[in-house]
Amino acid sequence: MKTIYNKLLILMLFLPFGVFAQSVLDGVVTDSKTKQTLPGVNVVIQGSSAGTSTDLDGKFRLTNLKKGDKIDFSFIGFQTQTITYNDQKIVTVVLEEEANLLQEVVVQIGYGNVKKKDATGSVAVLGEKDFNKGSVVTAENLLNGKIAGVSINTSGAPGSGSEIRIRGGSSLTANNDPLIVLDGLPLSPIGVNGSTSILASINPNDIASFTILKDASATAIYGSRASNGVIIITTKKGSSKLVVDYNFQYGSGKAFNKIDVFSADEYRSLINSRGNATQIARLGTANTDWQDAIYRRTDFVDNNISIRGKAFGVLPARLSFGNTYQEGLRLTNELTRNTFSLNLTPSLFKDHLKLSLAANYSTQKNRFADGVEGSAIRFDPTQPIYDADSPYDGFFEYYTLNQYNQAQIKNPSIGNPVAQLLQTYNRGNTNRIFGNFEIDYKFHFFPDLRAVVNVGYDRNSGTNTIFRPSTSRAGYNNNNFSYGTRYNADNIAINKLLDAYFVYKKKFGKVDFDATAGYSYQKFENSGLEGYDAANITSINIPQRKFKADDIVLLGYFARANFNISDKYLLTLSYRRDGTSRFGADNRFGNFPAAAFAWKLKEDFFKNSTLISDLKLRIGYGLTGQQDIGATLFYLPLYNIGNPNSQYTFGNTSFPVGQPAPYNKDLKWEETATYNAGIDFGIVNNKLTGSLDVYYKKSTDLFQSNAPFADGSNFTNEGPQNIGSLSIKGIEIGVDFALFKSDKFQWDVNLNASKYERRIDKIAAGLPIFVGTSGAGTGGTSQILAEGFTPNSFYVYKQLYNTAGQPIEGAYADLNGDGIINGSDRYIHYNSDPDLQLGFTSNIKLYNFDLAFNLRASLGNRILNTYKSTGSYYSQLQNGELQNTSPNVLNTNFETQTGESVLSDIFIENGSFLRMDYATLGYTFPKWLEGKASLRLFTGVQNPFIITNYSGLDPELTGGIDQTIYPRQRQILFGANVKF
Repeated sequence: MKTIYNKLLILMLFLPFGVFAQSVLDGVVTDSKTKQTLPGVNVVIQGSSAGTSTDLDGKFRLTNLKKGDKIDFSFIGFQTQTITYNDQKIVTVVLEEEANLLQEVVVQIGYGNVKKKDATGSVAVLGEKDFNKGSVVTAENLLNGKIAGVSINTSGAPGSGSEIRIRGGSSLTANNDPLIVLDGLPLSPIGVNGSTSILASINPNDIASFTILKDASATAIYGSRASNGVIIITTKKGSSKLVVDYNFQYGSGKAFNKIDVFSADEYRSLINSRGNATQIARLGTANTDWQDAIYRRTDFVDNNISIRGKAFGVLPARLSFGNTYQEGLRLTNELTRNTFSLNLTPSLFKDHLKLSLAANYSTQKNRFADGVEGSAIRFDPTQPIYDADSPYDGFFEYYTLNQYNQAQIKNPSIGNPVAQLLQTYNRGNTNRIFGNFEIDYKFHFFPDLRAVVNVGYDRNSGTNTIFRPSTSRAGYNNNNFSYGTRYNADNIAINKLLDAYFVYKKKFGKVDFDATAGYSYQKFENSGLEGYDAANITSINIPQRKFKADDIVLLGYFARANFNISDKYLLTLSYRRDGTSRFGADNRFGNFPAAAFAWKLKEDFFKNSTLISDLKLRIGYGLTGQQDIGATLFYLPLYNIGNPNSQYTFGNTSFPVGQPAPYNKDLKWEETATYNAGIDFGIVNNKLTGSLDVYYKKSTDLFQSNAPFADGSNFTNEGPQNIGSLSIKGIEIGVDFALFKSDKFQWDVNLNASKYERRIDKIAAGLPIFVGTSGAGTGGTSQILAEGFTPNSFYVYKQLYNTAGQPIEGAYADLNGDGIINGSDRYIHYNSDPDLQLGFTSNIKLYNFDLAFNLRASLGNRILNTYKSTGSYYSQLQNGELQNTSPNVLNTNFETQTGESVLSDIFIENGSFLRMDYATLGYTFPKWLEGKASLRLFTGVQNPFIITNYSGLDPELTGGIDQTIYPRQRQILFGANVKF
C-alpha cells in the first residue's frame, strides 16, 4: 500500500512539468512547385482530434504539443506530409503534388496517347467524376453540355439514339455523325432491327472516360471517318485491390408539358357557333384530354454491380453486370437491357508484354410505341376513349357498316390514339457481342520499340415484329375484308477490325521523340430479311423480300511523329492513306495529312508570375475524309433486268432485256480541311483552367445525291455526284474553376460556350435544292440549300399585316414585284442553327454532402411550328371527321389552309431555351458497416425545368421543323451507391 502511495506522489509531482513541457508551434505550408503558400491545408496531430487548417496566407498555429507528437499535413491533390515535433518554434512545410497529377491527364489520340499538357490538337477529356448525373441510359448523355462545340440531342424515348454534332459536322447531305471508338474498336454506324441506337448496348456505368478529338490535326490519324470529329470511349479496368461497387437507382416520371388545344367544352362551343347541323350532331358528350390519355406515370430502375481487383492475385480484372428497365411516357413503350462486361489487363515479363481483353455482351428487349402525338392533339375531345358498341376492341372509332354488316373505317385522317398504342404490338429484340483483344509488346532487345496488335469484333443481331390485329383500325384491308398485319424484320451487322502498328519512343538530348506507323483493316457486313405477312393464313400472303447490304471494307496506312523539344516546343505530324470499297478503282484511296505545333509560353513570358501557372499556344491544320455518302453501288456499271413486256425471243424462248443502269465512275471522297488555333491556360496554380479555340473548316467535293448530268452523258438526267463546298467557322471556350478546394468543402464549376456559322459556298449548277417538309402532308418543302446561306434555311412567304397588326389571310409580300404571288416570292428567313450554345455544371461537396446540377442553353435557333402552320384555320375543325385544332386560330382568324399559308413566316418561332438537365443531392457514409464499406444515398430531379418562349412541346429538336416529338419526361430520382 505504501508503494502505491509513493507512485501516486511521484506522478503528481511530475504532472505539472509535463503540462509546462507542452508548447506552441507556428508554421507555414507551401507548394513545392510554385513556392506559393497553400490555404486550407489540414493540420492534424496523429492519435487525437486536435488540429487546425492553414489560413489564407498558408499559416497555422498548434498548441498543447508534446515532444514526439506526429503532425500530418494533408491537402487534396498533394501528398500527405508528416513531421515530428521536437520543440521547434517555427516550421515551414513543403507539400508535393500527387504523382498522378504530375503525370496529368492522359489523352487518347488514336493508336496511342499523350499527356494533356503535351497535346497539340483541340482535344477535350471528360473523366468519371465529371459525368452527368441522373437517369443516364445511353452513353453519350454522360457528356451532354460538358464540352464546348459538342451538341447532343436525344428524344424522350427509352434508350433512344442521339444526334451528335461536333462543330456542326462537315457535310451537306452525307453522314455528319462523329466516329465513335470504344476501347480501340471503331463502331459501325449501322444499327440493327429491334434496337434503339448503336450506343444503347453500352452500359454507361462501365465507362471510365471520354476523349473528344475536334480538329483535323487530332482526328486525321483516323482518316476516312474523322471529318465529323472523333469520340473515344475508354471503359473501366481492374485495380490493385479488390473493390466491389453496387449502384441502384429508381425514378418515377411524368409528362410536364402539353401542346395547347381546345378543351372539350371550348370545342363544343366553337362547333355550335361555326358548324352545320350535321357537324353539331356528331359532337359527343365526353371530356377527353387525349394528351393525358396517351401518357402515363413511368418507372425507371437501374441496377449495376462491378467487381474489380486482381484475379488469383496477379491478373487485373473487372467484371460487371447491369440491368436497366425504363418506361417511356407513351402507354406501351418500354426498354429492358441486360449487360455483361469483362476486362482483363495482365502485364508479363516485367511489363514488356501487356495484354488487354475487353469483352461485352448485351441484350435489349424493346416495345416501341407509334408517334401518336399528332393524333392526340387533333382527335375530337368530345369523344370517349372507349365505346362498348365499337367492333374495334371497344375503342371509339369513326366507322360505317358495309354490305356484309362489317365495320369499315370512315377514313378520317386520324384515329383514336390510345387504340393505336394499345392495339399495336411493336417488339424488338437484340443480342450484341463486342470487344477487342490487344497485344502490346516492348522488345527485350530493343525496349524503345513496341509492337501493338489490336483485334476487334462486334456482332449485333436484331429482330423487329409489328403486329396489328384485324380488330384494329390499322389492320390489313384486302377487298373490304379486314385482316391483321404482321411486319417482320431481322438482320445481323458484323464489324471486324485488325490494327497492327509499331511505336518508337526515344529521348535525344532535349528532344523527346515518338513515332507510330501501322496498318488498319475493317470490314462491315450486314444481312437479313424483311417484309409483311398477313396474320390470317387463309389470306393472300405478301412474301418477304430478302435484302443483303453490300459489305464495306476500309483499309488504312497511317503514321504519326511527336517531337517535344525542351518540354516547350511541341510538334505533331501525321499522315493516313485510306481506301474504301464504296468507290471505284481510280478514286478508292484518299490521302489525309495533318500537322500541329504548340508552344508552352509560361517559361518564356511569365516565368515569375504567380497569376499565370500554365499557358500554351496551339496551331494546327489537317485534311480528313468522308466516304459514308450513301450512294451504294452507283460507281459501278451495272445492268438491270428490263420490263417483262420488252423481251426478245429465240425460238420458243423469251429472254429479258438487260438495261444499263446509270452510274458515275468518278464518285470519290468528300474532303474537309480544318485550320485551328487555340490557347490552353491555367491561372492561380491551375485553380482555373481552360482553353479557347477558333477554327475554320472547308469541305469540298461534297456529295449531292441528285445533281444534273449533261444531256446524253449518262443513262439518267441526274444522280449522285461530287459537286459543291461548305465552310464552317467558329469559336469555343471551356473553363474549369475550382472555386474552393479543401477536405471539408469543395466547389467546382465548368462553363463552356461555342458559336459556329455554316455557309454553302457551291452546289451543282448554282441551283438551290428544296428540302424539309411544310408539315401539310402535300409534299411541300419549307427549307432550302442555297449558295451563300446556312444549310436548311427556312424558305417562306413574308406575311402582310393590317394597321392593327393582325395578319391578313392570304396576303403576302410580292417580293419580285411581278404582281403575282407564287413560289418566286418566297425568301430565306432564319435557320435552325443556334447563335450561341452554353453549358454550365456545378459540383459542390460540403463535409459528406454533395450537390450537383447541369444547365444548357441554346440561343437564336429558329423552329417552324407545323402544328400552328397547319392548325391555325377554322376549316381544320371540320376536316374529314371533327378535328381539334390550335387555339392560335383565334389570333390569326384564318379560315382555310393553303399551300402559301403553311409557309408563312409568322410560324417561324424563336427556339431559344435554358434547360436544367438534372439536380442531385447526396450524402455519403464513409465508414459504413464498421468501416468495411462506404454508402452514398442520393435523390434528385431529371429535367426539372426548361425556360423558353417557344409555344411548342419542346424547342430542343433536330432539323428545326417541329412535327411534334417524343416528349422528355420529368423524373424524381432516388438511389444508393455502395462500395466495399
